[in-house]
Amino acid sequence: MRTQPGPAPLLIACALGIERLALRAGDRGGAGGPVTVLRTGMGPKAAERSVTRVLAGPPLDRAAVLATGFCAGLAPGMHPGDLVVAEETRDPHGTVPCVGTELLVKELTRTLPGRTVHTGPLTGSDHVVRGTERSDLLSTGAIAVDMESAATLLSAVRTGVRPVAAVRVVVDAPEHELVRIGTVRGGISAFRVLRSVLPTFFEWHRNVLLPRR
Repeated sequence: MRTQPGPAPLLIACALGIERLALRAGDRGGAGGPVTVLRTGMGPKAAERSVTRVLAGPPLDRAAVLATGFCAGLAPGMHPGDLVVAEETRDPHGTVPCVGTELLVKELTRTLPGRTVHTGPLTGSDHVVRGTERSDLLSTGAIAVDMESAATLLSAVRTGVRPVAAVRVVVDAPEHELVRIGTVRGGISAFRVLRSVLPTFFEWHRNVLLPRR
């Protein structure tokens, strides 16, 4: 008799130690399967290496993948602590459509009432974006930028068919640039929001595991 596989696990990928700390401070219960929080290291190359390695074989070869952490908002009026749910991630190496965007927006709005949730393309960069470069990226249609989400999701779909998504917390924006994460109010606000998002990720995971009808 062939043994039926268990629920597909969830891989939550972030780059920084402070991001992993925020995620681990949240409630870890309630996912649709086993959960792994992976710190990839900073930058697209580190994200590509780490994600490709852990998805190469059991136990995470079937995992759904969600990229998260902090990001820079590109649009005027964005504030630290705002949430970004990617409709797609993009960088020079490719574009990856995200799964379950509407569900994530709904659950984030319910879990974090009063927080603004933005949706749109999330673009990748190999460096910290500041100043006028924000407006250049905004002109491409992107609403936010970070260094790892695009590389994470592209690596994930290259290793196999799986649901992927990206949710980021704005840590700085055109009118609120930060010198160092966590040293001013904006960084603290973003940390607190990231600490509260795990229930939303678990709800997304449970739903993307449901069989298609």
